[in-house]
Amino acid sequence: MNIKILVATHKDNPMPSDTDLYLPILVGANKNYNGQIGFELDNHGDNISDKNPNYNELTAIYWAWKNLNNVDAVGLFHYRRLFSLGSKRDLNIVLTKKQVEKLLEKAPVILPKKRNYYIETIKTHYTHSHYRKPLEVLRQVLKNDYPKYLSSFDDLMNKRSAHMFNMFIMKTPYFNEYCEFVFSVLSKVEKQIDISNYSVQEARVFGYLSELLMDTWINTKSDLSMDTLTNTNQVTYIECNWIQIGKRKLFKKALVFLKRKFLSNVGKDETHFSS
Repeated sequence: MNIKILVATHKDNPMPSDTDLYLPILVGANKNYNGQIGFELDNHGDNISDKNPNYNELTAIYWAWKNLNNVDAVGLFHYRRLFSLGSKRDLNIVLTKKQVEKLLEKAPVILPKKRNYYIETIKTHYTHSHYRKPLEVLRQVLKNDYPKYLSSFDDLMNKRSAHMFNMFIMKTPYFNEYCEFVFSVLSKVEKQIDISNYSVQEARVFGYLSELLMDTWINTKSDLSMDTLTNTNQVTYIECNWIQIGKRKLFKKALVFLKRKFLSNVGKDETHFSS
């Protein structure tokens, strides 16, 4: 199989050594490129690179959707978060091509293990972290223009775990369908909210919202021919362990989590931590 897994980064960072499988991509390249070598740039070809401050890693996903040709499967990892069958936080144990192919034999979509929030639902976690209006607009867009997805979205909002981070590996037909759905939905949401006065962090809103669309799409009947084992048209997927490279800042994350939950610090505290 010809598989390409993009590894999104906004700066020069160590990358997996298998350059046939992994494709490092510099997001927001119009702003972030300063001569880095060995990176694809998200501002070539059909692209939305200038939207990176609002769309995060989705600019890499969009670039792959519009510009990668003759590939059997496409994936997206982050420079700090990558799939691995092990637990050691080491770039040398990320998935190999053989491992990816074996996983894709079991299901056409590979997702990270779900993130559990335990004391919050997906909806309350979002509204404790970010402004509420974009979430409300997203739901209204689904209700009006994508009604078959609304039930899955509402179910997700009441759950306490979800597939997050916009990380995946998908066979190309599924990747294309996923991208068509996500970017179509977000373009409609974008037209209905004014983010001109949002902080730098909250301006990343479309990236945040997109994380909620993965399970919404996964759990809704697809237009593709799907799972013969369950005789449903839902997207069949398999989960994979993921590792985080670098400092995890667990204490800081826990402190911010509690402040958001109990002190209504929406838009004031960092919610996504980089190194």
